[in-house]
Amino acid sequence: MTLPMKVMTDYIISIGADKIPHTNKTYLAHAIGVYRDMKSWEEHDEICRAAMFHSIYGTEGFQTFCLPLERRDEIRRLIGDRAERIAYANCAMDRASFYSQVGTQQDIYQLKDRITGRTIVLSHTDFEDLIRLHLCDYLEQVERVEGWGYQRETLKIMGERLGGAALAAYKATFSREPKPV
Repeated sequence: MTLPMKVMTDYIISIGADKIPHTNKTYLAHAIGVYRDMKSWEEHDEICRAAMFHSIYGTEGFQTFCLPLERRDEIRRLIGDRAERIAYANCAMDRASFYSQVGTQQDIYQLKDRITGRTIVLSHTDFEDLIRLHLCDYLEQVERVEGWGYQRETLKIMGERLGGAALAAYKATFSREPKPV
């Protein structure tokens, strides 16, 4: 399923999320940034669609805009089941439950759903894509918010685990970190 970026951005505009502030940008600008960065990593279309909607339901760290969960079917129809599932996991996960598993290799991962209190169950492949999405999201905004110290070691592990473009992006971003004076 290939979906033009304009269809996705038009949707975000239609729900009124385009001008919501997010990390010294707008929500729409940040979503486009994460989408474009994921594309630059040459990731598959599915994970790029998830990137555009990575915080559509709000996240543990971003609560300024939260699409009601009753509209999940709408998002599934727009971006596809798996893309929505990865985006939802990024939104709903309790980050501590996610970060604690980044350094592990498992067939199945279980994350605490901070919204419903249930468990989010992800396959190894889905968990890898969630790591990819989460790291990309962080790297897109870290310089604007000067969040260099946030989960630094865990994020490094994510980059090393993924390798390739993700690790290169991690290293390039952190090479721009201001040096203490």
